[in-house]
Order: sequence, then structure tokens, then C-alpha cells
Amino acid sequence: MADIDAALREITRGIAEIIPLEELKKKLESGRELIIKLGMDPTAPDIHLGHTVILNKLRAFQDLGHKVVLLIGDFTASVGDPSGKNATRPQLPREKIIENAKTYADQAFKVLDRSKTEIRYNSEWLGKLGAEGMIRLASKLTVARMLERDDFTKRYQSGQPIAIHEFLYPLLQGYDSVALKADVELGGTDQKFNLLMGRELQKDAGMEPQVVLMMPLLVGLDGVKKMSKSAGNYIGVEDLPADMFGKIMSLSDELMWNYYDLLSARRVDEIAALKAKCASGEMNPRDAKIELGREIVTRYHGAAAADEAVNGFINQFAKGALPEDMPELTLQADTIPQLLKAAGLCASTSDAIRMMGQNAVRCDGELMTDKKAAVPAGTHVWQVGKRRFARITV
Repeated sequence: MADIDAALREITRGIAEIIPLEELKKKLESGRELIIKLGMDPTAPDIHLGHTVILNKLRAFQDLGHKVVLLIGDFTASVGDPSGKNATRPQLPREKIIENAKTYADQAFKVLDRSKTEIRYNSEWLGKLGAEGMIRLASKLTVARMLERDDFTKRYQSGQPIAIHEFLYPLLQGYDSVALKADVELGGTDQKFNLLMGRELQKDAGMEPQVVLMMPLLVGLDGVKKMSKSAGNYIGVEDLPADMFGKIMSLSDELMWNYYDLLSARRVDEIAALKAKCASGEMNPRDAKIELGREIVTRYHGAAAADEAVNGFINQFAKGALPEDMPELTLQADTIPQLLKAAGLCASTSDAIRMMGQNAVRCDGELMTDKKAAVPAGTHVWQVGKRRFARITV
């Protein structure tokens, strides 16, 4: 029982919700190897640190002796998960889905134990359903029940269209759990409706229902939206060490603790002690951020790369040094926002205006806040934020 209690403490660390906890404890007490499922639709070529919040929890299950099934949603990616979306997702071509799927497994193994992970693709069974099977599956849920979904309700009430195929997505995800005989399924808090569908379809199939385990969503670099590729506020697990470290150092002091809670392997009491030191003034929050950055870069690139990233950051920013490898460009532009966009320092002129409003744009170290100011002629070093530099000749 002591071992079960210890396992529960590790599994429930940082969890947003478990449905239901009693069933999870019962499954652990059975002593058998549990099947732990995570589905990932390859809608983009890379995974980011937001994905690793759940991957870390899967690794905890593996360390406790359980089997993880990493389900690549090559079929469901063509449908598009409507969770948290206010519009229908564009449908990806099959070739792009297959291309993206190739990178997912390899990147996931930066966290997971390869020997304890089974990779499956849901086209194995969903592709064989056919029209008859799809109709039978669709009969398991009413339109009224589907409209109980918060995201569907909001879209319906605001007049945003809802495509019929979007209604199928939670049923397809639930059917995955039936096919895999999953004991536990993990997902983000925005996945609740889909995850519970697995329980319902397993019950309908006469199976013991899976336990649903939901993790909090990692907030992106903007401090507002959840981390995602589409929002551009992500840290990719394939990011270069210096870029990964620099992005972590750009976090606000408050958001840093959310990253510690969801990404760090440190014990809860260690994180609490760090937080107390920063609050009392005994420790500079910047130093705590450096330690977090070092830990995360080490995990994905190794200790040597982490040391280099830390030293490079300190030399570049703490000591005022400029990066040696900054791009050198010759450009023409009528306004500073246009120049920053053309140089690739900002994604758009509106992004450049926003960065100028946030006091994040400098020319030769001088703050540039007037979007209507004349573009200085000659050669100058332009900086956006803490990490983006370019030597531009106008």
C-alpha cells in the first residue's frame, strides 16, 4: 500500500483533474501492467514544450512499470480536433500528415523510454470502419449532447459554422480507446469532452472504462494563450540550445514558476524553496530562470550545450556583448516597422509596432518607440527583444 501511495503522489503531481481517482487507485492496486494512452495528431512537424508536460507524465507511468501507447492520429488529423477552436480547422493533405508524423515519434523519445513505448497509428482501425461503421459510431451520440461542448456552444451561439465532420472527432478519439483497450488516457484540460467519450464508448463495448487524467495547459511565451505553433508562442524541443535558453529567459518572473511546476524534474519542495528565496530577495529571479533554462536545455541537448547556452547568454546580455553571427543585410524601407519586417526581426509590421510599443526595439542600443520616425540611414545594429539582432545597411 505504501508503494501505491507513493505511485499516486508521483502520478498526481501537477495534475489538473482525474476522473475518477478511486478507479485509478484500483487499477494500480491490481498489480498488472496498465496501458497508458496519449493521442497526438501530427498537424505540425514538431512538438513543443507544451506537449512535453504530458510526455513527462507518461514517463512517470513508465518508470512505475506501465506500458505507454503513443498514438499518432494520422486518421484524426485529417478531421481536425475542434477542442478550443472558434472555427473549423483546415483539412491537411495526407502527404503532409505522413511527413509530420515521422518527426513526432523521434522527438517524443527525447522524454519517453523507447523500450517501454508502443507506437500506433489510428488509421489501423479507423481507416477500416467504412461508411457502415462510421454511421454506427455516429449513432452513439446525440446532437444535443454534442452541443453541450463549450467550444461548440460558443460557435453555435455566435453564428460560427460547425462542420458535420467535426462532430465525429470526439467519437473517433473515443473509439481509439476501445481499439487500444486503454486503462488511462492523458490529455490537456481542453480535451475533457474527447477524453470522457473514451470512457463512454468503452462502457458501451462492455469494457472497463479508462481513467481520464488531465494536465494543465502550458501558457506560451506571450503569457496569455496556451503554447502552440499556430500562436507562435512556443519553444520547440528541436530549437537550437541558444534559442531554447533565450526563450526561457524571456519569460516573466511570474510565468517562470508555472514552467517550473509543469516542466522541471525538481521536487515540489525544492521549487517551493526557490520561490521563497526569490520572494524574500535572497535570490535574484533571473538566477532561478537560468537554472530552469539550464535544466531544460540539458534535457534535450545535453549538459555541454546547456553550459554553452548559459555562457553565451551571460556574455551577450549581462555583459552587453553582441552576437558574432548576426545577419548582415542591405535593405530599403520607408518606416521602422517595414524595416523590421523586411529584416525578419518581426513577423509583420503590426508585430513590429507592437514590439516598439513594448519598448523592445533598439537601434545601436537606443530605444525606438516612434513608429513614424524616419529610418536612420547608414549601417546600424537593430535589436528586437532580447535575442533578435541584425546589422542593417539602409
